Amino acid sequence: MKQAFNPYLPSYEYIPDAEPHLFDGRVYVYGSHDRFNGASFCLNDYVCWSAPAEDLADWRYEGVIYRRTQDPNGKAGMLNAMYAPDVCRGKDGRFYLYYFLGQNGLISVAVCDTPAGKFEFLGHVRYEDGTPLGRKGEPYQFDPGVFMDDDGKIYLYTGFGPTFYPLLLLGLRKPTKHGPMCFELQDDMLTVKGGFSYIGVKGARESKGTPYEDHAFFEASSMRKFGGKYYFIYSSRRGHELCWAVSDDPRTGFAYGGTLVSNGDVGLGGRTEKNALCPLGNTHGSVICIEGTYYVFYHRHTNRHAFSRQACAERIVFEDGAFRQAEITSCGLNGAPLKDRGEYEARIACGLYCRKPSYFSLMPKKPKGVRPYFTQSGKDREDNPDQYIANFRNGSTALYRYFCFESAQNISVKVRGKGGGCIVVRTEEGGMPAAVLPIPHSAAKEERTVSAPLCVERGTRPLLFTYKGKGVVDFLSFTLV
Repeated sequence: MKQAFNPYLPSYEYIPDAEPHLFDGRVYVYGSHDRFNGASFCLNDYVCWSAPAEDLADWRYEGVIYRRTQDPNGKAGMLNAMYAPDVCRGKDGRFYLYYFLGQNGLISVAVCDTPAGKFEFLGHVRYEDGTPLGRKGEPYQFDPGVFMDDDGKIYLYTGFGPTFYPLLLLGLRKPTKHGPMCFELQDDMLTVKGGFSYIGVKGARESKGTPYEDHAFFEASSMRKFGGKYYFIYSSRRGHELCWAVSDDPRTGFAYGGTLVSNGDVGLGGRTEKNALCPLGNTHGSVICIEGTYYVFYHRHTNRHAFSRQACAERIVFEDGAFRQAEITSCGLNGAPLKDRGEYEARIACGLYCRKPSYFSLMPKKPKGVRPYFTQSGKDREDNPDQYIANFRNGSTALYRYFCFESAQNISVKVRGKGGGCIVVRTEEGGMPAAVLPIPHSAAKEERTVSAPLCVERGTRPLLFTYKGKGVVDFLSFTLV
């Protein structure tokens, strides 16, 4: 059976904000759609990927499910992106896609008879008098999450919690002061039933002195139900983490629970934002239970900015009604450590850092500097993807978790570039070398493969590759035999 990696989709695919749903034995992922090296967030049309619940390595491209031009307000341009969507199966058996377009402050809905067919525009969420949601002075609507309870009641969650955001001010629409909002919907999936409630998850303005203080709500509303309780999942003001809150009521009373995942492993083992395992950046996702195992879906950042994000997922421990923060790995959905046989692309590193402190990916692209980063050649959605680690310099480290070592005795690495020195392989930070691979200098930026004996004790272990030398190389792949 094929192995699963992180990111779990092909290297050319950039799907952030993933909402996973299980429909009729398949897991469907609905997310935004970034453009490689794009100038802003979410510039491409919505696509869908799915996998059978029993094989989370077998992802299938379902194609484009909805184009921005299908929305009456849909126009090309970086300020008219389609942001994080969510999907719900209605009482009529059809599938409803909720999304947010541009800066108009409206929640739009599209519908389809199948989970990954061609969705058609249905309308905007509205009040009973026909006024669109977001046009009665409510806080800014953003990042819709939709949830149908066991009793058939349908709830919509929205909210955006920055303390300052010029585009909102220019549009005369203000961010939420009281955290995310909940709206109950009628069976038509469009009409709001009554008003709305604040669910109790604190925003930045009200979080001081509460358990939410360091993890206040920012965006990315998502609702799940496990064991009879409601779990609200959101992205905090810290950006790089998904958090959870729990309540007995889907409309109110949510108490802070903790962190689900950080895309830099911040918070695990004393790790701080300065020594984050990867370049940090915003994240968005949710949790799903598949055949009794819980997974958290999130995204990572590539290409030195915030506009080329990729979908990742991890197993997460859920015990006694509480989640334990997941560790980011290279084996994600695999269900087991990776085999100690075969070639692995360098791009599946779950840690990528150097001697300099980490940074937070924002809109301007970061200068190359001394930090390594993930990137690819060519244009968006190329036919021959080649994502790799670029700018691998002296002190750069790529971390891969985890491998099951049983019999591997040799390791090789494929690099490209004029740099030269060696790559030291270890199974723990600061540990004894398991292999030292000499990298000869090259007069041209050519590919070359070097090999060395590998000395690793049996068992489940990570691999760390650290470059020591002069100049720069691209780290393409490594092979265990």
